[in-house]
Amino acid sequence: QVQLVESGGGLVQAGGSLRISCAASGRTFSSYAMGWFRQAPGKEREFVAAIIRSGRLTYYADSVKGRFSISRDNAKNTVYLQMNSLKPEDTAVYYCAASSGTYPRTTGQYDYWGQGTQVTVSS
Repeated sequence: QVQLVESGGGLVQAGGSLRISCAASGRTFSSYAMGWFRQAPGKEREFVAAIIRSGRLTYYADSVKGRFSISRDNAKNTVYLQMNSLKPEDTAVYYCAASSGTYPRTTGQYDYWGQGTQVTVSS
């Protein structure tokens, strides 16, 4: 069982930056690929970024590529999402998730989810 708690969300102006974090419980954090998803009001939850167990490979949705960066610290059981050049369309609740899969990109491939943190980008 893995419990995930996101933090660091908030209100930021367009063009600004924000880093959100996700702390995981348990001693098996390094056994999971970690991902970030987001869900805007009235829309489906969508993939944002993911990082494999070792942290050596990351991949992103086209909409955030070049602006967002995912990283992890296995010693601290934490995954981060650095968001730069934020746009109003990035406004959403951001969720972190853990997957026992290798290169998970869809919600169905993730086993555990956090409760989400709100990110609001004003224009």
